[in-house]
Amino acid sequence: MSDEERTGGHLSPEPARPGRRAVLGAALAGGLGLAFAGSLEPLLTGRHQRGSAAHLAAFSEPGSGNTPGLAGAPAAPETPALGSAAEGYGALIVDPSARLSLPDGFSYTVIAEAGRTRLVDGSETPGYQDGSASFPASGGRTVLITNHEQSPSPMEVPHPVPPLRGLTYDPACPGGVTTIVLDPDGHREREYVSLAGTDHNCAGGITPWGTWLSCEETEARKGEQGRTQDHGYVFEIDPTRPDANADPQPIKCLGRFLHEAVAIDPQRGHLYLTEDAEWPNGLLYRWTPPLGRRKLGRGVLRRLGASAGTLEAMRAHDALGLPVSDLSVATVPGTTYRLDWVAVPDRDARQVSTRKQFAYLTVDAQNHLLTGGGPAITRSRKLEGAWWGNGGVYIVSSFSKPEVDHSPQAHSGQVWFLDPSAQTLELVLRFAPDQNKDTAVDGPDNITVSPYGGLIIAEDGDGANHLLAATPLGTTFAIARTEQTFKGGAPEFTGPNFSPDRRTLFANVQEPGTTFAIRGPWRMHR
Repeated sequence: MSDEERTGGHLSPEPARPGRRAVLGAALAGGLGLAFAGSLEPLLTGRHQRGSAAHLAAFSEPGSGNTPGLAGAPAAPETPALGSAAEGYGALIVDPSARLSLPDGFSYTVIAEAGRTRLVDGSETPGYQDGSASFPASGGRTVLITNHEQSPSPMEVPHPVPPLRGLTYDPACPGGVTTIVLDPDGHREREYVSLAGTDHNCAGGITPWGTWLSCEETEARKGEQGRTQDHGYVFEIDPTRPDANADPQPIKCLGRFLHEAVAIDPQRGHLYLTEDAEWPNGLLYRWTPPLGRRKLGRGVLRRLGASAGTLEAMRAHDALGLPVSDLSVATVPGTTYRLDWVAVPDRDARQVSTRKQFAYLTVDAQNHLLTGGGPAITRSRKLEGAWWGNGGVYIVSSFSKPEVDHSPQAHSGQVWFLDPSAQTLELVLRFAPDQNKDTAVDGPDNITVSPYGGLIIAEDGDGANHLLAATPLGTTFAIARTEQTFKGGAPEFTGPNFSPDRRTLFANVQEPGTTFAIRGPWRMHR
């Protein structure tokens, strides 16, 4: 890599916002207009105009009364199947190339695709793109970091992350992280490996000091399917200093569990980590830096010892002060719980998974009763995306299905806001179950805070899958719909994030493994 590349910049500071209670108001209110940045000559560029078949997917959340997390907006008592095109950017126009349907005036470019584009070492671009983030670099460039959610057999991995010398943690594992460098006009310059030999890299998170944390969603141990290392850790990737990624080491102090995503409180130094697990359901964790190390920075986490700081699990309490066993019990946006935190006895899970070190009672897929002792704790099915914004952390629970996972209540997705100052957790969005899977939100997953107000949510559902915008009034509408298919179904969206100049929304379609850059007439939602 050139000296210019090695000296890239840091994350831009978070822009001033009108306050955390403007939650979605300051964060996603714009329409997502898409006018693509650069294009790959061998791949596709799509521009959407009126006149072809179109379909609008716009959705609202149920509830009653007011929803403080959405700027006090009145919540709809029912969930409409479809919203109004006026809430967003208009109807989605079907893409004749059968890739990505967008509103009028929006366009996309494919900047990477598994098996089609090439890395600088000559290997094919890996597949199963997941969590992603973009960073400013020298010369007006943008660096896009992408996880690859790939594991050893029995998973079929036609395009693994190549196990390059000096960048590989465990040669038996095909997951990892790649980096794409785009020129100031958004054209692809190169793509290369930043981390290899990791297992099921799902989401992750950006750091205030301008790096990426990549999370392994696994509990696999050394010796399983040929693995040479324990897995279930977080790794730090420097997007603009490739030499810093040599000899990758897990950040063991953040625990070994089914990591999904991480968000960092830039004032207090806390790391909030989600766990995507079942039987029993997963936990939300908080890591507190050790005394004297509250000011973290590039490379500091990987140098800390395995027991550095404190790893705790969240316990929520209702208005009566009683512990909340599972977040699915909250059915009305605006529901707010008080929080405390309980230390994880064995964060490396040497004998028992971290989530099983707390009390649980559930039934597995074979209808076997599962029980465990320990302190009372709050659980949730499918804790997925997490992103810092508006002075707190947005956290996604993708769904709960009592008939399958024995959660207390069913839902097709929740979005929560954790306020670290007040130590509260507020339900800001809830998607009702048993709706039409093509026209109602089903399975929100990755999430980001939009510079145009509100949230951008990636859908991983059972029907059609969309990129969704959530507005200040608590409604959602579709920005994009994937028209690609994989094994007869619609593959999930992953890794939505905006470029540093806010002109481009990057997102992946996980199978067959495509990274899109989307541009358009963005606007604020007031």
